[in-house]
Amino acid sequence: MPIPRETPSTDPGERKRALRRRLLEGRRTRPAAELEAAAAAIAGHALAWDPVRRARTVAAYVSVGPEPGTGPLVDGLRAAGIRVLVPVVLPDLDLDWAVHDGPGSLATARLGLQEPVGERLGREAVLEADVLLVPGLAVSPVGDRLGRGGGCYDRALARAAGRPTAVLLHDAEVGIDVPTEPHDRPVTHAITPAGVHALGS
Repeated sequence: MPIPRETPSTDPGERKRALRRRLLEGRRTRPAAELEAAAAAIAGHALAWDPVRRARTVAAYVSVGPEPGTGPLVDGLRAAGIRVLVPVVLPDLDLDWAVHDGPGSLATARLGLQEPVGERLGREAVLEADVLLVPGLAVSPVGDRLGRGGGCYDRALARAAGRPTAVLLHDAEVGIDVPTEPHDRPVTHAITPAGVHALGS
């Protein structure tokens, strides 16, 4: 009796989970030297990007594991006199925000994240940011972003609609067909080691 072929799922949630698994496995195989070079290149492109150069406040994040590193980027923003907000994950997976005052202002939090220990500014503090730099695993040509599945950044992006928003990725993670659900919010750009990529139809 022939083995039935597996039919690809039409459920966006299932397709997202499969895509996440594949992309995370790809990230885990990247050598440390490649990650370090990628972090430096992304920082250079982001700091030269006009919306960031004009910004007084930028919402960013502290990278973990094999994510494209944000250390050089955050250091560069602070050196340029730009106020940097980074998230604090709340129990309901929404995001609070606090000012990044350097490595000494961070502590290890749940989920293995590095979060600021300073004053919490509230969920609406993201509206103070002129630009949002967000994490992700992939982005489509029209800006559909694949995150980790908690919806944290979709809520922040919804609050800060209308601002320039860039997801920081490795080059091969741009231009991927990303399944979408009603709560998903697109980004306007991607920044990779190769440069800044405008997204949208």
